[in-house]
Amino acid sequence: MFEIRNRCLTVRAAARGAELQSIRGADGTEYLWQGDPAYWEDRAPNIFPYVARLTEGRYTLGGRSYSLPIHGFAPTSMFSCRQCAEDRMCFTLESTPELLTTYPFSFRFSITYALEDDRLHVTFTVENRGDGTMYFGLGGHPGIRVPLEKGLDFTDYVLEFPPDSAPWREIFSPDCFPTGERLPFPLRNHVLPLEHGLFDDDAIVLSHAPSQVTLRAPGGRHGVTLFTGGLPYLGLWHRPRTDAPYVCLEPWSSLPSRKGIVEDLATQPDLLSLPAGKTFEVTWSLHCF
Repeated sequence: MFEIRNRCLTVRAAARGAELQSIRGADGTEYLWQGDPAYWEDRAPNIFPYVARLTEGRYTLGGRSYSLPIHGFAPTSMFSCRQCAEDRMCFTLESTPELLTTYPFSFRFSITYALEDDRLHVTFTVENRGDGTMYFGLGGHPGIRVPLEKGLDFTDYVLEFPPDSAPWREIFSPDCFPTGERLPFPLRNHVLPLEHGLFDDDAIVLSHAPSQVTLRAPGGRHGVTLFTGGLPYLGLWHRPRTDAPYVCLEPWSSLPSRKGIVEDLATQPDLLSLPAGKTFEVTWSLHCF
């Protein structure tokens, strides 16, 4: 386990998946979902090199077929870690002969956690170390405890969107693949009240995602603002058809495979592409107040 801290927050992460394990405030408030197999055993997976599901669990590239698990191999891979400072740590995953059999690109994927007052900045850096163009998707999947304090319930909380937000909801099939349809996602006074039934059909995935969204309870003391870092999709989720006491705020770079299509990684819409020798970097953040 690895730890960074400042006067506002203490953050812990594991080598497996470089996954956050705790985000604790100076007053002892735990912001991060702590994992419970009855609802969801994970806490904050890092998504790479593919977001969510592949049709038939596979994709093609250059006429060959490859398999990847949901959210790629990053969540279950062992990262190396170096602590750059008391308030900053960096995890790294590099391609291996084993990974090349499922993802045929030479890469380095780094995740840097850095504290700035009561904000945790998460930087994803992807280096293409091969000779050809690399195709990938990535994202964050942090679960936030709801409620965050005693005396409040899940339904006391809302998600607040910026006034200029105009998100669209991507319509998914019952088995969680995009259908290609999208609909305006109406908000009342820029607010989405939380209720467990929102997630009965699995995740809410929004395109034209806002630059930020805030989880809070009117009258409550604590909340979390996600800053998406310009990633174009926002996933909202908890385990469907449960009373799970958390919600995931997920900035995504791309969508899963289209319904009924085994995607060619080189032609799938909205995947990121990175020329040989180049580097891609994005930073998203959590403001924990």
